[in-house]
Amino acid sequence: MNRVRRLLPGLVVLLSLGFLARGITMFAPIGSHLIVVIGLGVIIANSVGVPDWAKPGVETHSLLLAAGIVLMGATVGLEQIIDAGGTVLLVVGTTVCVTVVTVETLSREIFDIPEKIGSLLAVGSSICGVSAVAAVAGSIKPDQQDIAYAVATVLLFDAVTLAAYPMIGRVLGLSDVVFGIWAGATMFSTGPVTAAGFAHSEVAGEWAVLVKLTRNALIGVIAIGYALYYARRGGAEATIESKPVYLWRTFPKFILGFVLMMVLGSVGVFSNAQTTAFDTASTWLFLVAFAGLGLSIDVREFRDMGIKPVGVVLTSLLLVSTVVLLVLLTVF
Repeated sequence: MNRVRRLLPGLVVLLSLGFLARGITMFAPIGSHLIVVIGLGVIIANSVGVPDWAKPGVETHSLLLAAGIVLMGATVGLEQIIDAGGTVLLVVGTTVCVTVVTVETLSREIFDIPEKIGSLLAVGSSICGVSAVAAVAGSIKPDQQDIAYAVATVLLFDAVTLAAYPMIGRVLGLSDVVFGIWAGATMFSTGPVTAAGFAHSEVAGEWAVLVKLTRNALIGVIAIGYALYYARRGGAEATIESKPVYLWRTFPKFILGFVLMMVLGSVGVFSNAQTTAFDTASTWLFLVAFAGLGLSIDVREFRDMGIKPVGVVLTSLLLVSTVVLLVLLTVF
């Protein structure tokens, strides 16, 4: 009961921002309410700030996003996923590998930034943003400043791509499937990917989340790979638990919930009314989660990161996202 009392004020703030964003987009067609609510959160966080009494509830936004993704699984058709499964896996696998190699090469050969910062930028760009940075940092033991630079850079590009991708999608007239797969394969963190996808359309949002979850599932494998690489090189400390334990600990568990709900929905376990209820609940969970995402963005974190990490990630993003988009336009 005490925990509920601690969380409730912040949850009320998130819900209020959600209602405000819906109201704004009803009377002023300025874009998706999901993008608007993030913008409102950023404005508040960087002007008046988030009061201490609201922080516990606001900080649940990642959990709310995961819950929304799980419930969304009931609305995703398993048949369409199976039909495009091979293509999606190929796109995801290739994109992850190319991004890692590109960022590592740019970091070492062109921008000359410290090796571990380059590795953290590589996993943040290729897998799942800040979560991947944290997972790999736990195994290769970089300096705290290295982690801070990588996290700030990833967050900066989360904000940039969240604004840019929906605009590019509209200008180019991208189909729902192409946009969803493109966003899911090349944007960084799960929250911005989900927001950008649903800003384009509901179908695009579903594809974006599906592709992003496929990337997220690789986090443990990538973290183990980097730990082994640095351990074999000697020098700086790199530690790792047993591989199965580490894979399970770093694996995003909500992916299992999403898959379970998708399978149950596809075999007819849920009625139409239940599926509609799950869809509505998922929509509102996304809305309040993105309010929290906006409130968690502190623009001051971007000031001290330096230009080199930004140059590395920007160059890689422009190259990889352009190539992936061209491939998708050809295939689909």
